Amino acid sequence: MTGGTDETPVTGASPQRRAADGGLRWSRSGGGPVSATPSASEPEDQEPGERAAEAESGDAGDAGDAGDAGDTGAGPRSRATSQEKQQKGASHAPTPTGAPAARPAGLQITEPKPVRTATLWAALAAGVLSMLLLGEGIGVNLLIVAVPVTLAAYFAAMTAGRRPRAWTLVWGVGGLALLTVPALRDASWPSFLAVVAAIGAGSLALHGGRGWLAVLLGPIGVLTAVVTGPAWAWEGLRQRSGGLRERLGPVLRALAVAAVLLVVFGALFAAADSAFADLLGALVPDVSVADGPWRILLLLLGLGGALAVAYIAAAPVHWDRIEVPEGRARGRVEWSLPLIVLNLLFAAFNAIQLAVLFGGYDAVLEKTGQTYAEYARQGFWQLLLATLLTLLVIVLALRWAPRTRSGDRTLVRGVLGTLCALALVVVASAVRRMDMYVEAYGLTRLRLSVLAVELWLGLVIVLIMAAGVWGARWLPRAVAASAAAGVLAFGLVSPDGLIAERTVQRYEETGVIDLEYASGLSADAVPALDRLEEPLRSCALRAVAADLDERRLPWYAVSRGETEARRILDERPVSTQSDTVECERLGNEVMYR
Repeated sequence: MTGGTDETPVTGASPQRRAADGGLRWSRSGGGPVSATPSASEPEDQEPGERAAEAESGDAGDAGDAGDAGDTGAGPRSRATSQEKQQKGASHAPTPTGAPAARPAGLQITEPKPVRTATLWAALAAGVLSMLLLGEGIGVNLLIVAVPVTLAAYFAAMTAGRRPRAWTLVWGVGGLALLTVPALRDASWPSFLAVVAAIGAGSLALHGGRGWLAVLLGPIGVLTAVVTGPAWAWEGLRQRSGGLRERLGPVLRALAVAAVLLVVFGALFAAADSAFADLLGALVPDVSVADGPWRILLLLLGLGGALAVAYIAAAPVHWDRIEVPEGRARGRVEWSLPLIVLNLLFAAFNAIQLAVLFGGYDAVLEKTGQTYAEYARQGFWQLLLATLLTLLVIVLALRWAPRTRSGDRTLVRGVLGTLCALALVVVASAVRRMDMYVEAYGLTRLRLSVLAVELWLGLVIVLIMAAGVWGARWLPRAVAASAAAGVLAFGLVSPDGLIAERTVQRYEETGVIDLEYASGLSADAVPALDRLEEPLRSCALRAVAADLDERRLPWYAVSRGETEARRILDERPVSTQSDTVECERLGNEVMYR
């Protein structure tokens, strides 16, 4: 990999800039990359033009730029004051009430301003909607609950003087987009991944930051705020209890009267017209006394979660400012010799893989005595592990890279660039082996998932190679964004639908199908399985149809995949003649043809 600039950065560059560079830093003497050591006590090491450009865009000198205001989130203090304190070595902001005195070096925790009434109302709305909508399942209801949660964060951030920035919007919109997956797909596994990724994206939108610590530790701040957020809201309520009681009384009385009127006249109209009763039953959540404790728990979870999000928006933790000790630089021989030997091993392995990839399967299988499927199955998991270990080796090598001599920079780029390029061939070989495995045995959820992970790891390696050329300031965010985008794409393509499509295609080509596995897919697979001939179709859809008949969920807890499956099964019901015994016999017949 070649250099992207003519300048040679300083060895003693400030920790903030090293953190912004994502952990890669080059010495003025031509040394290799070193680990980032973020600190709030030194100014960022930037050229005047670069600093001015970032200051103009509101992105300079702020480790928490994704959503941070010009200050550190502590309210009215100006950006200039904050930066001046950082340059003088002020690494700690005022400690919030009840916070522990000991914290990681450089970590800056600010005290939030008192909670606004608008924030409390938004959090209460999130709790009530959680209680009413999240009891039966997940669907579009997650997006509905996310709206007041987002408003609570917005009101709290505005009170703290924070203004939204480009990356705040990227992470926020990305998190909301991930919540569309449960609304579109019936399968629970891509929905779970999407919700987890949405939490990660939301933490980046709230905390900000551009370094690895912000990406990795941000979700921890969300968990700790579950305790501090409600305490912050309770303290705010106590401070304004008098005036709030006077304003809250008329509102509560008006809501009570409106509820009574809706119940009375809604019941009368429902009794007068069955069509209106059906419409009312579909729109109004079904809340019974029996599930009262569950509803109360959902209320508390929704309220506490919204207050936690608002608390982070009011007082984000700047994870990038934690001081991480640098790794001790090793000598050239000590550092490079193991990596050069590893590169030679990779090259020897890849030479064989390239021969296989270009059509040498018959010779390889004849020499090993393995079948086509055995060769594919044996190698994929080992290659997946090899890819993960390669990334670990790169991280450790960057931490201990030599950085004292003029040729160190070229050495680091050459050795690690070669290792990354060879690792990409390993990724290609692993993907090819999985393709062979799927061709022999069919596509499953596990095979599709690990294949997606392998492809993403290959993308991460490409991003690392690009960071070696153009600098690594953007690398942590790029890796996090690629992970979130990958989870979103994985959910939108409908994994169960894709598996069913490949299963039906394989049956049409070979006459072989794993009927038992196909019948265990979710409602997302119904459009593809509907193309099977009878009685295979009824056997494949029998379990899905029975599950849909048992669960009659309200509109807000139903996915688009389930709605489409119901439409298909209503038009072409499952044959009653496809009983368990007949389907088991048929499954054995088509499995071993």
